[in-house]
Amino acid sequence: MSINDQIVADFVKNKIEFITSVPCKQLAGVLDKIDATDSFTHVPCNREDEGIGLCAGATMGGKRSAIIMQNTAIGVTINALVTLTQFYRMPLPMLISYRGEVGEPVACQVEMAVHTKDLLNQLRIPTYHFHHKDDVNELDGILNHCFMSRKPVAILTDATFWKGAE
Repeated sequence: MSINDQIVADFVKNKIEFITSVPCKQLAGVLDKIDATDSFTHVPCNREDEGIGLCAGATMGGKRSAIIMQNTAIGVTINALVTLTQFYRMPLPMLISYRGEVGEPVACQVEMAVHTKDLLNQLRIPTYHFHHKDDVNELDGILNHCFMSRKPVAILTDATFWKGAE
């Protein structure tokens, strides 16, 4: 099973029904699989903080939700994460392309990579870094824990991880 297929299967297994995303080249394959699956309502959004608001609304409406985004926008999500999802104890899996690591072709992406894990740590958001294709086998347990604990969780997926996506 491909990485993209495994992610979608784990989302289905964990009863995620609503997904929002901001476009990202690394995440395009999983987004294509999500769009091809009838199990989800997928609503693309313009900004990641808007996406967190959409997920919060879905959660308040009784739907399990997730956001798919880039790490370069962690900064714009901080207020929504703290004052909405964390304050109201909303589970929120965040599948995040971890741009800026070794092999990144876009120089401006590198600077945010330096700060991503520290920002998530400062927010007390559990963070998992998927670097090898086999790391996807941990996703089901991470999602289960996220919904059980009613907390947001960050799954950082770097370029090396996505090389095994096919």
